[in-house]
Amino acid sequence: MRKKGWSIALLLILLVSSVLYGCGSESSSGDSEGGSDSGSDDPKVLIFGRGGDSVALDPITVTDGESFKVTKNIFETLVNFGQQDTEVNPGLAEEWEVSEDGLTYTFNLRQGVKFQDGTDFNADAVVKNFDRWMNGSDDKFPYYASMFGGFKGEEGHVIKEVKAVDESTVEITLKRPQAPFLKNLAMSPFGIASPKAIDELGDKLGEAPTDAGTGPFKFVEWKRNDKVVLEKNENYWQEDLPKLDQVIFKSIPENSARLNALISGEIDLADGIAPTDAAQVESTDGIQIFERPSMNVGYLGLTSTREPFDDPKVRQAVNYAVDKQAIVDAFFEGRAEVAKNPMPPVIAGYNDEIEGYEFNPEKAKELLAEAGLEDGFEMELWAMPVPRPYMPDGQKVAEAIQSNLADVGIKAEIVSYEWATYLEKAKNGEADAFLLGWTGDNGDADNFLYVLLDEDNIGSNNYSYYSNDKVHDLLIEAQTEVDEEKRKELYKEAQAIIHEDAPWVPLAHSTPLLAGKSNIKNFFPHPTGSDLLSGVDIEQ
Repeated sequence: MRKKGWSIALLLILLVSSVLYGCGSESSSGDSEGGSDSGSDDPKVLIFGRGGDSVALDPITVTDGESFKVTKNIFETLVNFGQQDTEVNPGLAEEWEVSEDGLTYTFNLRQGVKFQDGTDFNADAVVKNFDRWMNGSDDKFPYYASMFGGFKGEEGHVIKEVKAVDESTVEITLKRPQAPFLKNLAMSPFGIASPKAIDELGDKLGEAPTDAGTGPFKFVEWKRNDKVVLEKNENYWQEDLPKLDQVIFKSIPENSARLNALISGEIDLADGIAPTDAAQVESTDGIQIFERPSMNVGYLGLTSTREPFDDPKVRQAVNYAVDKQAIVDAFFEGRAEVAKNPMPPVIAGYNDEIEGYEFNPEKAKELLAEAGLEDGFEMELWAMPVPRPYMPDGQKVAEAIQSNLADVGIKAEIVSYEWATYLEKAKNGEADAFLLGWTGDNGDADNFLYVLLDEDNIGSNNYSYYSNDKVHDLLIEAQTEVDEEKRKELYKEAQAIIHEDAPWVPLAHSTPLLAGKSNIKNFFPHPTGSDLLSGVDIEQ
């Protein structure tokens, strides 16, 4: 256990650095708040430029990657993923056992861990968090419903009981086996919060999770659409971590502005580097490029409950109308592959035998005519307002799709909203068609197909409002099946049906890019998009 408290000198340095940053000193290169340009005696401050702001900072309440970028470093989960993969490793639980029937999980918790508010992490804290999640609702905790089949009292809810056996042992009993259960628990939404913080902060936990986690960094402040500031947790249970004294997540929506901020020294690390800028980054002295392992899909969602997209022939027509290869060539610079399924090829159970919809405007027109729309129709096409790993420039991709649709008689008006509003309105089924995507949370097919396209998740992560009873039965069976080969076949069958129903136009699986100053060490981008920064260091 490390000693409590920073030295007075270090606190003063950090205070001055934070004040200078907040007063607009960002425009100069090599300022003191840029950790990579600081002297050896200065605190190590990492400024992480990103394309959008967080929606909230209570991990169980959100589904967006920008929120998880922050919460991953405040809250910790019972089990963890590997450094750059989705293999399950110890976390707040050091060990676990699974009963022979796959229904009971016994977790031995790490002892001596404290929440940032000084209270003990123990079995009661775990039970408190599960009780909170299980008694929630779709509008409050959408990810819980997606991963565990609903909430307490609902038929599909997979968890029967969570109890404290003793201070350091938790037992979770399931109603039926769930193959991805441990991987689900490792996901960022299921970070364990301090019971004291839950009781005292309530709904305000999402605005300012002060001293609420056990993680390597503590929340300091959040200025909406500007920055989130975290500071080192001096009492972190892992010896000699974190290496950084402060992390500032800076929102810079424009790709070019974010890249310029990196090159000029205003920020140290930039997410969402446009593939078209990769060559410039690689040729710039003092800058290094990072590739995030690919585990995503970008897509055009078609809301199946809105006319005319309630007709599968219309949805198929749109699939034929969109030139996906041209989009990948124009906006991904060879760092993506055309998508044909709702999940990427790296996920077990991917159905490679499916033939993707070819670019065929004449076929699109034929299908529209069969649907009684030979003269086309008018619609809204929603363009993402922020760059994401699976969608480097939503506006330009929307414009390309708009042109494709016009060629088959569909007049699409491009609209957009602020990011949090965009997600909320799309979740509520208000879009005709919308650009969106998904970075996998746990490396399992369930996290793509069930979460994004099952009828259980309409109103949460199933933004297209797609529903097919046969697909639902296959996905529930695949969740319950523990034989991996059988699971793969079930997922392949589900993908074939989804392909025919065409609730999406799958566009691309990208290799996301980041860039940072060359003196950033031990930064390993994670395929989930949630990067743990505890081991990152700045060479001074």
